[in-house]
Amino acid sequence: MEQRISVLSIGADDITAMRNFYEDILGWKPIAQNKDIAFYKMNGFLFSIAKRRELADFIGVNPDGIGFRAVTFGYNVSTENEVRELYKKLKAKGVKVLSEPTAPPFGGLFFYFEDIEGNILEIAYNTFVLLDEENNAVDHKPIDHL
Repeated sequence: MEQRISVLSIGADDITAMRNFYEDILGWKPIAQNKDIAFYKMNGFLFSIAKRRELADFIGVNPDGIGFRAVTFGYNVSTENEVRELYKKLKAKGVKVLSEPTAPPFGGLFFYFEDIEGNILEIAYNTFVLLDEENNAVDHKPIDHL
């Protein structure tokens, strides 16, 4: 199996509200959609928001799940200033921010926020994550010395 992801999907209790968050607050545009699912073209993969119960039924698993899901979504930027600007914009839009911009001991700057159903997203400037000219993560510097 190749080391790649083609589609990352999250299940939503209220797909309309979740789509409004990602489209109106974050500014994302769907490339395909129907009443049960919406797909967004990302940098090298697709992200989808589906109805939680329908997705669970399709997979054949229990749809219940609350609290921290042990997953976060990272959005890396090229500068600390970009982190601060996105923080201000999201706070101004009433987004639930979980942490202030923080500088970790190894450098950079990050903060976390939640979408309206508790999925956690990170905005980060990480000096170890290498981005190309289109802000795609293309490599990671060694961290064994940290």
